[in-house]
Amino acid sequence: MDQKNKARFEARARIIKAMAHPTRLFIVEKLSRRKRCVNELTGMIGADMSTVSKHLTVLKNAGIVADEKEGTKVYYSLRVPCILDFFSCVETVLKSR
Repeated sequence: MDQKNKARFEARARIIKAMAHPTRLFIVEKLSRRKRCVNELTGMIGADMSTVSKHLTVLKNAGIVADEKEGTKVYYSLRVPCILDFFSCVETVLKSR
Protein backbone atom coordinates (compact mmCIF):
# COMPACT_ATOMS: atom_id res chain seq x y z
CA MET A 1 0.00 0.00 0.00
CA ASP A 2 1.43 3.35 -0.99
CA GLN A 3 1.47 6.42 1.29
CA LYS A 4 -1.50 8.07 -0.43
CA ASN A 5 -3.73 5.02 0.06
CA LYS A 6 -2.46 4.52 3.58
CA ALA A 7 -3.34 8.12 4.49
CA ARG A 8 -6.81 7.72 2.98
CA PHE A 9 -7.51 4.54 4.94
CA GLU A 10 -6.17 6.10 8.14
CA ALA A 11 -8.54 9.06 7.66
CA ARG A 12 -11.45 6.66 7.18
CA ALA A 13 -10.46 4.77 10.30
CA ARG A 14 -10.46 8.00 12.36
CA ILE A 15 -14.03 8.74 11.28
CA ILE A 16 -15.19 5.20 12.03
CA LYS A 17 -13.39 5.30 15.37
CA ALA A 18 -15.22 8.53 16.27
CA MET A 19 -18.49 6.68 15.72
CA ALA A 20 -17.41 3.62 17.71
CA HIS A 21 -19.32 4.34 20.91
CA PRO A 22 -22.99 3.65 21.69
CA THR A 23 -23.57 7.17 23.04
CA ARG A 24 -22.10 8.78 19.94
CA LEU A 25 -24.25 6.56 17.71
CA PHE A 26 -27.28 7.66 19.72
CA ILE A 27 -26.30 11.32 19.36
CA VAL A 28 -25.91 11.00 15.59
CA GLU A 29 -29.33 9.36 15.33
CA LYS A 30 -30.97 12.11 17.39
CA LEU A 31 -29.23 14.85 15.41
CA SER A 32 -30.47 13.28 12.18
CA ARG A 33 -33.96 14.42 13.13
CA ARG A 34 -33.15 18.02 14.15
CA LYS A 35 -30.51 20.20 15.78
CA ARG A 36 -30.23 19.94 19.56
CA CYS A 37 -28.39 21.64 22.40
CA VAL A 38 -26.23 19.85 24.95
CA ASN A 39 -28.93 20.15 27.61
CA GLU A 40 -31.44 18.27 25.46
CA LEU A 41 -28.97 15.51 24.68
CA THR A 42 -27.87 15.25 28.30
CA GLY A 43 -31.45 14.59 29.36
CA MET A 44 -31.96 11.99 26.64
CA ILE A 45 -28.71 10.18 27.34
CA GLY A 46 -28.82 10.34 31.13
CA ALA A 47 -25.19 11.39 31.47
CA ASP A 48 -23.62 14.55 32.85
CA MET A 49 -23.09 17.55 30.61
CA SER A 50 -19.31 17.24 30.49
CA THR A 51 -19.51 13.65 29.24
CA VAL A 52 -22.00 14.56 26.52
CA SER A 53 -19.87 17.56 25.55
CA LYS A 54 -16.82 15.29 25.18
CA HIS A 55 -18.77 12.95 22.90
CA LEU A 56 -19.91 15.93 20.81
CA THR A 57 -16.33 17.17 20.56
CA VAL A 58 -15.18 13.79 19.22
CA LEU A 59 -17.94 13.86 16.61
CA LYS A 60 -17.22 17.48 15.72
CA ASN A 61 -13.46 16.86 15.35
CA ALA A 62 -14.25 13.96 13.01
CA GLY A 63 -16.39 16.27 10.87
CA ILE A 64 -19.63 14.42 11.59
CA VAL A 65 -21.45 17.17 13.50
CA ALA A 66 -21.40 20.95 13.36
CA ASP A 67 -22.13 23.45 16.09
CA GLU A 68 -23.79 26.84 15.96
CA LYS A 69 -24.21 29.34 18.77
CA GLU A 70 -27.64 30.89 19.25
CA GLY A 71 -27.66 33.33 22.14
CA THR A 72 -26.24 31.54 25.16
CA LYS A 73 -26.82 28.04 23.77
CA VAL A 74 -24.80 25.97 21.35
CA TYR A 75 -26.80 23.78 19.01
CA TYR A 76 -25.41 20.72 17.29
CA SER A 77 -26.55 19.33 13.97
CA LEU A 78 -25.57 16.52 11.68
CA ARG A 79 -23.03 17.90 9.23
CA VAL A 80 -23.07 14.92 6.88
CA PRO A 81 -26.47 13.20 6.68
CA CYS A 82 -24.93 10.52 4.45
CA ILE A 83 -23.53 8.97 7.65
CA LEU A 84 -27.02 7.49 8.06
CA ASP A 85 -26.27 5.32 5.02
CA PHE A 86 -23.56 3.75 7.14
CA PHE A 87 -26.16 3.01 9.83
CA SER A 88 -28.34 1.35 7.22
CA CYS A 89 -25.42 -0.79 6.14
CA VAL A 90 -24.69 -1.80 9.74
CA GLU A 91 -28.33 -2.82 10.20
CA THR A 92 -28.09 -4.98 7.06
CA VAL A 93 -25.03 -6.72 8.48
CA LEU A 94 -26.84 -7.30 11.79
CA LYS A 95 -29.85 -8.82 10.03
CA SER A 96 -27.66 -11.11 7.93
CA ARG A 97 -25.99 -12.69 10.94
